[in-house]
Amino acid sequence: MCAHIPDGIVSGGQTGADRAGLQAAIELGLSHGGWCPKGRRAEDGRVPIRFELNETPSEEYSLRTKWNVRDSDATVLFTRGAPTGGSALTKRLAEGLKRPVLHLDLSRLSASSAASELRRFLSLHRPRILNVAGSRESQAPGIQAEAKAVILLTLDGEDRLS
Repeated sequence: MCAHIPDGIVSGGQTGADRAGLQAAIELGLSHGGWCPKGRRAEDGRVPIRFELNETPSEEYSLRTKWNVRDSDATVLFTRGAPTGGSALTKRLAEGLKRPVLHLDLSRLSASSAASELRRFLSLHRPRILNVAGSRESQAPGIQAEAKAVILLTLDGEDRLS
């Protein structure tokens, strides 16, 4: 089954799952964007300027999370284990706005299994804009590369985990 390919990907620009979404969008030639905190705040300093994100008026992560969920048609969450912190907030916000949300626990799924689930999700909901969120790199080392590989495998059909 071929995946529905969204027109664009948004995220908050944090290390980990967020950046995986932005990197994959750039690599695939999709539009990318979203909201990041004022000052381009991220756990590693500032969100790199190559990611075309808009700054919210607040340094708080929760506002960019709300606005990225609001401005997208569906959300995919990449974590290892149950969503916590900002990932749990993202899930609650998406459910509250009645936006489809898919949680992919990469501690339980192989890249190919996660890509199959994401492919089904995209085919079912056909989002124009996909919000990519989930764990930070400091909370789940390696999740940025894993999530990017899943997105690329889903949308491009190539396994690029190695």
